[in-house]
Amino acid sequence: MTLDPINFYKCLADDTRLRALMLIFLEQELCVCELVEALQESQPKISRHLAQLRQCGLLTDRRQGQWVYYRINESLPEWAELVLQISTVENPSYTEDDRARLHSMGDRPARMQSCCG
Repeated sequence: MTLDPINFYKCLADDTRLRALMLIFLEQELCVCELVEALQESQPKISRHLAQLRQCGLLTDRRQGQWVYYRINESLPEWAELVLQISTVENPSYTEDDRARLHSMGDRPARMQSCCG
């Protein structure tokens, strides 16, 4: 899929996808179990949305054992990255509860062992 403005905004048009993308932008990288906890959604629903974001070209993933970690695609066009950055930074209340749940899991090394280990 070509990342043109129509496809970009269609990918962001769902609340779960947008919140997941913003969290990944803030944290640099998250796994499915971290997003399940932060977004309070089922694992299949989170995985489906992450697959859509990957198909849109907004995310890339890496496997480590049985776990998959997602990050913002480094090849995003500058305009798309800027929209994501401004949307995330200028709207902290949109992901405030999600970030609180994520951080209640502890710091990243401990969090990874408890949910991804």
